[in-house]
Amino acid sequence: MFAKSPTIECPNQLIELPTHSDSRGALTVFEKHLPFDVKRVYWIYNCDKQLRGGHRHHKTIQALIAVSGSVIVHMDNGSDIWDVTLNAPNKCLVVNPEDWHTLNFGPQGRLLVLASHGYDKNDYIYEPYR
Repeated sequence: MFAKSPTIECPNQLIELPTHSDSRGALTVFEKHLPFDVKRVYWIYNCDKQLRGGHRHHKTIQALIAVSGSVIVHMDNGSDIWDVTLNAPNKCLVVNPEDWHTLNFGPQGRLLVLASHGYDKNDYIYEPYR
């Protein structure tokens, strides 16, 4: 699985999205709360016990939201290594381009990803820091 790493706070990267709840349910919004304009949206699912990610980017910023289940995001920016557990649909993790990240999906984990750029295979860096 992951190398042992400390869990560090990353307040500049973990955003609590505004959620409106009443007797009919809950509605969570992300517009005007992300540090970039969204150019690509996709979701990852049916990955129980599968490791995904394993890259960083030249320019793309991503926002990750576990809309169901849980996903552990292991991150390495070349200086610090940390894990973030996403398990609530109102928690949004901003992944900067320099953040090497891998995704470990728990049962029923479904991850919504909002990206600052469209898909470009040349934007991906598959070489880890260490």
